[in-house]
Amino acid sequence: MISLPLVYTILALFAYTTSFWYLFLHLMSKRTPNHWFIGLISGLGLLLHAVVLYFDLNTPLGINYNVFNLMSFTSALMLLLSLLYSTYRPVIALNLIGIPVAALGLIFGFAMSQPILELKQNSFGLDLHIILSLSAYAVLLMATIHAVLLWLQDRELRNKQKHRVWVNLLPSFQAMESLLFDMLITGFALLTAALLFGFFTIDNFFAQHLAHKTAFSIVSWFVYGALLFGHYQFGWRGQKARRFTIVGFILLAIGFIGSKFILEMVIGR
Repeated sequence: MISLPLVYTILALFAYTTSFWYLFLHLMSKRTPNHWFIGLISGLGLLLHAVVLYFDLNTPLGINYNVFNLMSFTSALMLLLSLLYSTYRPVIALNLIGIPVAALGLIFGFAMSQPILELKQNSFGLDLHIILSLSAYAVLLMATIHAVLLWLQDRELRNKQKHRVWVNLLPSFQAMESLLFDMLITGFALLTAALLFGFFTIDNFFAQHLAHKTAFSIVSWFVYGALLFGHYQFGWRGQKARRFTIVGFILLAIGFIGSKFILEMVIGR
């Protein structure tokens, strides 16, 4: 018997595929895509994605925060933010990255997620801390991918290449850099809120194997904070901004994904 989550997954993937190819074909033929159509179809995919996530995350024993569910949640949030940013910045082409990422996250989340027999009931504050942490991770991951794309654009411009793939495919360098700082501000605010809720809701970092995760997150927070301060006080941008963005995310990823993968997949906790 076909389960409802499977039906919703197939429908969500169909919506994602439709919006991706519509956007791709219009951009390749130099036609202006209909923003409302992309938002509607992608939004439908996200709504179905959210329903599948609800089935995967919500269990009688508590919320199932395993690696693949987190991948699914993060990918959906990345696409949601990509669609929102493209409503006021001329960066709709970036949804060509956001849509496949959300589709892959949905597939991995549905196919690989396994029920956990022992789950601990968390307080509302702790669940909010986890959601804020995931949201910050998603936005800062987007910023890191964005920084890499800016580096590719900048390399083509500096080398004066005749065949400029990234310059022609992506929005203007100025629009891309402005969006980078939009993402950094959003991610930094979410990371700040996540750390504050964590300090108030988690009693013992060492007993819960969270000391290293917290340390890396705090160092990452200082890196992003220094970048934003330098940008608005001293005009930091370009290569320095890209380096700070990538270093900050590497620190965050080591603490968040690295520790969770080792504890869950290697040690089996």
